[in-house]
Amino acid sequence: MTMTRREFTVATLAGLAATSGMTLAVRAQGKKTIAVLFDGLYSEFWVAGIQIIRDDLKKRGFEIMEAISDQDDNKQFEQVRAAIARKVDGIIIVQTDSNAVIPAIKAANEAKIPMVHFNRPPAKTEAFSVAIQADNQKIARDAVTYACEVAKKSGQKHKAAILIGDLGDPNAIQRRDGFEEAVAQFADTIEVVAKIPTEWNADTAFAGLTNALQANPDISFLFTSSDFLIPQIQQALKSADKWHKVGEEGHVIFTGFDGFPDAYALMKDGYMDACGVQNLFFETELAIQAILDLQEGKTVDRLLLDPGFAITQANMSEKAAEMWGYVLWKEKNPG
Repeated sequence: MTMTRREFTVATLAGLAATSGMTLAVRAQGKKTIAVLFDGLYSEFWVAGIQIIRDDLKKRGFEIMEAISDQDDNKQFEQVRAAIARKVDGIIIVQTDSNAVIPAIKAANEAKIPMVHFNRPPAKTEAFSVAIQADNQKIARDAVTYACEVAKKSGQKHKAAILIGDLGDPNAIQRRDGFEEAVAQFADTIEVVAKIPTEWNADTAFAGLTNALQANPDISFLFTSSDFLIPQIQQALKSADKWHKVGEEGHVIFTGFDGFPDAYALMKDGYMDACGVQNLFFETELAIQAILDLQEGKTVDRLLLDPGFAITQANMSEKAAEMWGYVLWKEKNPG
């Protein structure tokens, strides 16, 4: 039976109860203020993520202190210090650099204010914080494995390309590794001929994919480490006369990651074969619950995983309702 969005988050949350970590002193009861500090809203994933966090906090009656650092680590550190000065009850943060955020974690520790990293963990440090992260490697591996199985069933050999994210982001590394694990199992079918760095920049991704398609015009298998690059991918494939639906001659087996509304639309229309999906609703609930648990004196693990899932042409009717991109797409396309 397919669970509703709320049932899915609550049911999974119970299986990820905290068992170790640092306990903070219980703070005074009353209306709580949560600082929500993102490094930017440069993709639909982050726009949707911050809105879901806002909605959830408002439903709980919390006040929100919100700031965007525009990928400036120093600016974000000052925003953390401002939140500490305001004596907020918790900080939900998306940092740009996993090492640069460590002084902010230490400052929050000194103030006994819990800090939760939303979707992007920090580097290893003795300072304590909680990271909410998708199981990127497994999700990518599952989605790409499905695409590899499609490639194998075609009876043809395929040349593959991967668009790699910023390697300063652990998410990008894990998604790359998941891709490589999947294709390694299909070495007789898949040959990776292009590993395209994007640095999470749309223009860089478009130029890199365009060059890869010119150097390897027979590329027929593609994985992007984030769906926010879909417009550039579509443009590059169209220019190379490779934008065709599943089952049509010249179709490039295409796998995405994140679960954007655009990804759902492409799957519905038959242009995308699979997509690794992060559950933004679940990750939001994990983040807020971690802050509440720490404030109540409970112990919380340093890392809480969103198991996510792979949505494919084979299971789309069953899994779509759990896809945050489908929920947003449905709101814009009722009926």
